[in-house]
Amino acid sequence: MKNFFLGVLTTLAVLVVGGFAYLRLGWAEVRGDLPPSRFESYLMAKAVHASVRRSAPEMANPVAPTEENLIAGGKIYLGECSGCHGTPGARDSESISDSLFPPIPQLPKAGTEYSEAQIFWIAKHGVRRTGMFANGRIPTKNSGPLPPTSSASSPFPRASSRSSRRSRRPPHSSMERAQNIS
Repeated sequence: MKNFFLGVLTTLAVLVVGGFAYLRLGWAEVRGDLPPSRFESYLMAKAVHASVRRSAPEMANPVAPTEENLIAGGKIYLGECSGCHGTPGARDSESISDSLFPPIPQLPKAGTEYSEAQIFWIAKHGVRRTGMFANGRIPTKNSGPLPPTSSASSPFPRASSRSSRRSRRPPHSSMERAQNIS
C-alpha cells in the first residue's frame, strides 16, 4: 500500500514539474494567428464560465426594463459594445470577431449563455486575456460610469444549445428602436 501511494505522489510530481517545464521553456503555442487547440478552447471556456458563475452575484437588475431604460441601454450598447460584439442587422463581413482568440461573441446573432447579472459583471470587470477590458474603470460616452441597465442582455436571445445560438431576436426590439432614435 505504501508503494502505491508513493507511485501516485511521484506521478503527480512528474506531471506538475513537466507542465511547469512545458510552459517555462516556451513550448506552449501563444501565436495569435493560429487557432487554439480544442483542448485549450474547451478548458478556457469552462474556466471562464465557472469563474463568472462564481464571481457574479445573481441579483435582479435594479433598473426597471421600461421602454426608456431599454432604449438608453440600447444606445449604450450601440456606442460602446457593438464595435466588437456586433450591430443588429450588420453583415458578418463587418465583424472583427474571428480576428481574436477566443472569438468575440456576436451577441445579436448568437445570443449568450450568461444571465443578465453575469453580463453586467463581465462588462464591468472584463475577462483576462480575451480582449474584453474592464469597463467599470472607463467612463462611457453616453453615461459616465457603467450603469446597471438591461443594455446588453435583454434584446439578445439566450443561447442554451447550439440550435438556439442561431435563433434570431424578435423584430422591433429595444435595440432597433435605439438605432432609429440615435
